[in-house]
Amino acid sequence: MTEINKDDLFYVCALIEFTARKTKNRRKVIVNALGIEGITKQLCDAQVNHCLSFEQVSEELIEYYKIPTGNFDTISNCSYQIPSFISIGRLYSYMILDCSEKGQETEELLKIFNSFISDEISDFRTGVYFENPSYLECSYQEGYLLE
Repeated sequence: MTEINKDDLFYVCALIEFTARKTKNRRKVIVNALGIEGITKQLCDAQVNHCLSFEQVSEELIEYYKIPTGNFDTISNCSYQIPSFISIGRLYSYMILDCSEKGQETEELLKIFNSFISDEISDFRTGVYFENPSYLECSYQEGYLLE
């Protein structure tokens, strides 16, 4: 994956996080609504879309893919400042790059966002997000949070 593609992956991960927060959905709801084709399209369009606001691109995704409003709200009841959607997008992009085979990044994106680790990262009341990225990757690969 080239540097431009790494940036595109980072952008798409941040967009998924932004859209999930906006619609109060688990991150897997967003990636499953897009599917492999939609994610591939977003990766291709990222160089253009990054010039637009996340709000605008997210609204277009919600409308085009008919993403419903959910009830997975892990932001409202937090008693401290939560990480930005950009920070979370960066974490996901690092995990995808570290865990995927070359050329399989899109498939790994789907796997990670559909795994238990995505809900753990998104539950900002637990602080799992603040763990070492290597710990999160190893936990993801093992299928549970390591002790």
